[in-house]
Amino acid sequence: MKSSKEDIQKLTLEYDSGIIPPPYSHVFHLELDWSQSFLQVKLDLHYTDRDELSEQEILDEGFTLADDYHYEGELNSIWISPIKELLSDTKWSPRQLDEGGIILYLNDESVPKTPIRQEIWQLMAQDLIQAIYETTKKEAPLQINYRLVTKEKTIDCTITVNFSNRTVILDQGGTTETLNWDYSIQLMKLIFTPDYHYEIAKEEPGTKRGAYIDCGDGLWHELGKGVVNIDPAFDAVGKIQQRFEDMLLD
Repeated sequence: MKSSKEDIQKLTLEYDSGIIPPPYSHVFHLELDWSQSFLQVKLDLHYTDRDELSEQEILDEGFTLADDYHYEGELNSIWISPIKELLSDTKWSPRQLDEGGIILYLNDESVPKTPIRQEIWQLMAQDLIQAIYETTKKEAPLQINYRLVTKEKTIDCTITVNFSNRTVILDQGGTTETLNWDYSIQLMKLIFTPDYHYEIAKEEPGTKRGAYIDCGDGLWHELGKGVVNIDPAFDAVGKIQQRFEDMLLD
């Protein structure tokens, strides 16, 4: 008997990165179960074809030699609602995948279903895996530091993105507020859209008039100089600066 979307209480996601070369190529199996009103998860993630590379080649790409990961336990139940909402909006493709992608198993069904909107399900899976990494302390929450220097004043702020409980906190001089999750995730995507010139990055933020950003690695970049648009038709740098000015100068 097939499951209706309203009856789904278990979900398994299987992903294959397809033709992406190592050390980036990977597969994962992610089981989600909210039948007991909390979210039980099981993750098995494996990086593939790394035997084609030397250890140094893997390290040079920013990976380690032990990136495979297994976790079985709970995630914050705040994730249940967005998973169910995404399921309710999902339409299925009659075709199977050719070169990698994500498939879903609903409840205990043995026949996989292929979502038409592959990207949005892959993003959901990435968010859940990041939530697992934060829950297990494998990785710390993402922190973005920003400095705006105007003629009148200098404003510093930090945005902390907690995937473990889907909260985003803006800290401005010790005053904190919670930001909208979806808005913040779109801002994060925007922040990582431009090209960052690390060869001119600084360990300290600038003091001259301008905008400066540290994407969590302790290095500061000046927008418009150390952070530049990749696509001349899309002013990502200007949009980043405008978003922060809207938050900090209100």
